[in-house]
Amino acid sequence: MRIGILTVRSRAGEEGGAERFFAGLHRGFVDAGFAADLVAIPSDESTFEAIEETYLRCYDFDASAFDAVVSTKAPTYLVRHPNHVCYLVHTIRVFYDMFDSAFEGAGRRVQAQRRLVQRLDTLALSRPRTRSVFAIGHEVARRLDRHNGIEATVLHPPVGLDALHAGPFGDYVLLPGRLHRWKRVQLAIAAMRHVARPLRLLIAGSGEDEDALRASAAADERIVFLGRVPDDELVELYANALAIAFVPLREDYGYVTVEAFRSGKPVVTCTDSGEAALLVEHERTGLVVAPDARTIASAFERLHDDRGLAHALGAAAHARERTIRWDRVVPILSSALGARSIA
Repeated sequence: MRIGILTVRSRAGEEGGAERFFAGLHRGFVDAGFAADLVAIPSDESTFEAIEETYLRCYDFDASAFDAVVSTKAPTYLVRHPNHVCYLVHTIRVFYDMFDSAFEGAGRRVQAQRRLVQRLDTLALSRPRTRSVFAIGHEVARRLDRHNGIEATVLHPPVGLDALHAGPFGDYVLLPGRLHRWKRVQLAIAAMRHVARPLRLLIAGSGEDEDALRASAAADERIVFLGRVPDDELVELYANALAIAFVPLREDYGYVTVEAFRSGKPVVTCTDSGEAALLVEHERTGLVVAPDARTIASAFERLHDDRGLAHALGAAAHARERTIRWDRVVPILSSALGARSIA
């Protein structure tokens, strides 16, 4: 059986968690003995007209060369194939949970656009067009149920950085990832104003909000922007951190959490951070606190002052990450496709 894994390639050519997910899913199928191909469909979300073109591009995509297809990120699930399952990364969030913040005071035209997108998504992800729907996390599954009335089975994807390893507990908190307002990096920066311990905040990543974030942190020498770092450097940053800060708003999944776990580090996240707040067990694999600068600062200081706690949380986090494996995910997906591994 030849399996096509349908992904998207953004106009900006960005690489992040979704791209790690695509590569890992492909490798998981190949390691299980399947003939699997990654197919990247060009995607543009810069305007609604561009989004419509991307939807049509996915709908018109000729998948007849494959015996089965696995769609992933919106709108690849519009593919027409009789043997299709979706392993959903997410729908276009500005037309879902982030609509009000993205389109404040939206008029009738934008409201109609939202209804159209949700209607198309619902039709595409419903039977018989899609045999089964899986989601990378409970946050995605809940959103799909709330807006589209579709149930999805949650399958957490493993990390994409195999070289991640545990190391000593250093004098800094690491915050890796895209510098975008939904990641709420500003919240961690604000927290540092209340930290009275000799701790640094290292921010690794780039994004559209980088200039504004750098400006807001310019007066604090303890906050260091590293820019986008190569994977080998990122691995060492994880390994030598005291803890990992990950405080987004309603995150779909967040590879940062499981990468921190693989590195044996506790995660400081927030109660409204979506999947991260579910993956991190408070006072077992990290600290789940209110999305408040002072509260986050207290969490940083607590881990600094109690290294025994930091070690214990990190050890439990590492054990938790070992249960998230592709050889548990792929058999479920392939079974839904009526396929069996030959590995």
